[in-house]
Parts: sequence; structure tokens; C-alpha cells
Amino acid sequence: MRMRRPRWPRTRTGQRRLVQAVMAGCVLALLPSAWLYVSTADRLRTTADVPRTEVAVVFGAGLWKHGEPSPYLAHRLDAAATLYRAGRIEVVLVTGDNSREDYDEPDAMRAYLTRHGVPDARIVSDYAGFGTWDSCVRAKKIFGVDRAVLISQGFHIRRAVALCEAAGVDSYGVGVADKHDATWYYGGTREVFAAGKAALDAVFQPDPTFLGRKEPGVARALAGAGD
Repeated sequence: MRMRRPRWPRTRTGQRRLVQAVMAGCVLALLPSAWLYVSTADRLRTTADVPRTEVAVVFGAGLWKHGEPSPYLAHRLDAAATLYRAGRIEVVLVTGDNSREDYDEPDAMRAYLTRHGVPDARIVSDYAGFGTWDSCVRAKKIFGVDRAVLISQGFHIRRAVALCEAAGVDSYGVGVADKHDATWYYGGTREVFAAGKAALDAVFQPDPTFLGRKEPGVARALAGAGD
């Protein structure tokens, strides 16, 4: 069977209704993005002016060959190391994907941070950060984080802040600057669609992929930070 092509309405009334329907669809599609911008407007900072906070959360952003952090992830980790050396944070919670044996974002992030001046005892690993919502919920429910600085790229940081706020973590976001290459544009475009899922997560608050038992890693690292 041949598919019939949709036809442009012949009457002005039909054309007007079609245009109105398309415009309404565009507005609805962009509402979640507008929510992200409005809800996080006063929560974005730089490494120089972010409030002093005990915990920073760094979200995974992929590994390259030989298990090294991707350039985007390395820039996030550089910002965390800068905050630690400046005394603006005490502990770094690295959250990422370790869903298979040959892919371990948290350990790669830990190794990178230790090479850049963050003591191993001040780093806590979340191996089940399979997505932004999962990472935020686990930071609150598993690691007991009530307040945090979140570190990610500029195109992602608003979604991270909004979701962590929805999960009960009082959050400030540091957006890491990167050159506007193909990956950056892809990430920015992806966020338009991810905003819709973020709005649903914030409203319905589903359980993360894996929750598990509470872990004392952050509390122990903070206790040791005063030694």
C-alpha cells in the first residue's frame, strides 16, 4: 500500500489551524527547557564565586581508549580539583557508569583527581550513577548529601541542578566552559529533549536504576577532612 502524503489545507481556516497547532506543539516542547532556566536562574556560579560547600558532585561524561576520562569529563574533574585546592570543597563524590567490568567511570575519575592534587581519602565513588536523576537521588538517599556543588558542562548543569533540587539536595552548579565543537552542539541539542524527561522525573520521582544500601563514604571522608 502506498502512503498518502499529507496535504496542505486548501482553506485559509484550515491553514491557520495547522499553523496554530504547530506553534502550540513547539511551545509545549520548549516548556521543560524554560522550566530549567527559570528554576535554576539563581543557582549557577563559577569556580571563583561558588559558596564554600563540603561536597562537590562530578557527573560522568564518558571514557576514551585505555579508560582515560574524555576531554569533557577531564574538564569537569579539573574544576573539582581547582575547588579543592582553593579550599572551597572538602570531598568530591564522583558518580558514573560501572555497569560492565570493562567500563569504570568512577575509578577513572578517582585516578584523575588524585593525579591532580585531590587526596584519595577525599574522593567517594558512586558506581551506579547511570543518569543524572539516578546520581542525584543516590547522592541524597545513599550517600546522605544534603548540600552540594554540582560540576558539569554548561549545557547540562541546569538540568543537574534542577534534578538534584527535586531529589532534596540543596545545589549550586558550576558550568565548565568548553569549545563549541560537534560534541558541544550535540550535547546542547540533546538537552532540549532531555529536559522533558527531567520534568517527568522531578514530578513523579521514580526510583533510580539501582538504589541499594546506604553508604557512609561521604560522612567518613568529611570526618577525616578535619584531621
